[in-house]
Amino acid sequence: MSQQPFSRPGAIDLSGLRNQPAAAPGAAAPGAEGSTGGAYSVVVDEQNFQGLLESSRTAPVVLVFHAPSRSPESSQMARDVETVVAEHEGRFLAGSVDIDAVPSIAQAMQIPQVPLMLVILDGQPVTQPIPGPAPIDSLRTMFTQLAQQLTAQGITGRHAPRSGAPSAEGEEPEADPRYAAAQDALGEGNIDLAVAEYQKLIDANPADTEAAAGLAMAKVLQRTQGVDLNAAREAAAQAPDDIDAQTLVADLDLLGGHVEDAFNRLVELVRRTAGDERNKARTHLIGLFDAVGNDDPRVIRGRQNLASALF
Repeated sequence: MSQQPFSRPGAIDLSGLRNQPAAAPGAAAPGAEGSTGGAYSVVVDEQNFQGLLESSRTAPVVLVFHAPSRSPESSQMARDVETVVAEHEGRFLAGSVDIDAVPSIAQAMQIPQVPLMLVILDGQPVTQPIPGPAPIDSLRTMFTQLAQQLTAQGITGRHAPRSGAPSAEGEEPEADPRYAAAQDALGEGNIDLAVAEYQKLIDANPADTEAAAGLAMAKVLQRTQGVDLNAAREAAAQAPDDIDAQTLVADLDLLGGHVEDAFNRLVELVRRTAGDERNKARTHLIGLFDAVGNDDPRVIRGRQNLASALF
């Protein structure tokens, strides 16, 4: 599965779906085949669809359209999406839509096939429809890249856990207040202030891994402000051993979702350099590992490759 671009302008207006008539009782029962009913998942029906759209004002909602009776693999993908979404602890909320149980939603959104995913933010799609099926590792890669793009655009809200309750209704959850100042700064485009706020959190609690990841990503944004991508790539191509040129392109690759390209570029730079230059490239790469997260399989591979390049 290829990654879809995350773009807010020009999204399709879904406001007309908010006035769908109520479904008949039992039309889409909780615990349907495509849903595990987890803390960050919900079975979608016509009654809770409006609430789901409202939830997307806090953080993205991922709608997965499936048909258990006709396409068992589509329901497996819906379950896999819920698993991966849960790993992001509120960055996304998974909505499982059985198109046989709620055909009106699928028809209104012109769903051509199953399985199919849509990422919704502020009540509107922000990616092109993403077809499946897809292996769970591909889904993990896609959601990690989407999360990075969200952070890069200052979209840092999180859904509150639903304790397994399959309902999209209720009050809008609040973001963790510890990160509010840094997240507000990102949302306002004040990257320097965001870096300062995240640094305060790290100074107060060096074990705060979420603040560490936020600081690392904010520093990537800080270093790439106003940079011309094409000019940066040309400069790096002309000076393959220039530390500043290569680390800048690695930052740009990371923001663009090309995580492994960023890691590989710097691993090879470490391999080719020595002394202070090697240490500078190594330190920069470790910062990118922090931005992505130490549990990400690409980071694990990147650390292994770095160790090989060093020794």
